[in-house]
Amino acid sequence: MSAHEGWQFLCRLFAAGTPVLRAALSPREVALLPHLGRAIQAAVTDQSCVLCPHCALHRAPVFGDGRGGRLCRCPDCGPVPVSPQDGTALRLNEDWLRQKLRLALSIESRDGVDDLGDGVWRLGESRRSPVLLARDSVRLWREPALLERVRVAGSDLRVITPKPRETRGAPFGPGVQWWALEDRFTLYGGGIAFIGLPGEPPAPQPLDPAAAVHGPFSADFRWVTLTDWPHGPIRLTDAQAAVFKALWSFKGEPRTAEQVMQRAGLDSAKPIDVFKVKARDKGKIEAEGALFAYRALVVTQRRAGLYAMPCAAAASSAPA
Repeated sequence: MSAHEGWQFLCRLFAAGTPVLRAALSPREVALLPHLGRAIQAAVTDQSCVLCPHCALHRAPVFGDGRGGRLCRCPDCGPVPVSPQDGTALRLNEDWLRQKLRLALSIESRDGVDDLGDGVWRLGESRRSPVLLARDSVRLWREPALLERVRVAGSDLRVITPKPRETRGAPFGPGVQWWALEDRFTLYGGGIAFIGLPGEPPAPQPLDPAAAVHGPFSADFRWVTLTDWPHGPIRLTDAQAAVFKALWSFKGEPRTAEQVMQRAGLDSAKPIDVFKVKARDKGKIEAEGALFAYRALVVTQRRAGLYAMPCAAAASSAPA
């Protein structure tokens, strides 16, 4: 796979912002899919219509054929048998994209992503300059107040968008650096790399802050990587990281809730308290991921009121 081809394909998916039917992809695009890993994920689409499997030109309504199968009624081809694969769809994993862009620009992990709505995100600050990611330029042109909302005095604002069809000069005027997603970034080593211009100081290439150091945890316990979690490294809050760090320090030995929370420096009564998902966060990957990690890694003896993290014992007994 060409990294350039793979990146251009991901940029098209991001600009579209909607799932695409696998049947609508070109053979070359289908060949790219196995190489894109977590950047691509399955999507659910309306199965009442499909792209005609015969001509691939029209979306046609689907009906039962009376024998347990399905047919679509294409205006050009007439009735055409439909297989389950004909409705398969996929989409860009946008959480993966935002996380990898943050790493490429050395944005501090403590500086979270802010969703500004309708396809615009504040990724954080790179070299003290705010960074915005937008699905297209039009929203920012129509609502310049969005730029002022995140601007920092004394620093340029950096805006990342897919390339518009026609671009002339600096589309956002003075004080705003515009980076075309397709031109200024590329796939590299399972992640995303920033491409500097000639004479432009390169962006620092940081060590991955999510890299596992203490068993599945990062060096600062702010990230945890689990093979059973399909959305990549899980980012934790300060309180969640403190609980995991405390449990890790006990090297797998069971401890009471009071001992764990005292070591973590928190006032909550039980470790689970800082992992509970609030109603407003139901379904959000960030919140659900932390709870998934807690349930996967922490063993609770409810009657005795004890908590332990077996992976810490395995790590402490591993040969140097």
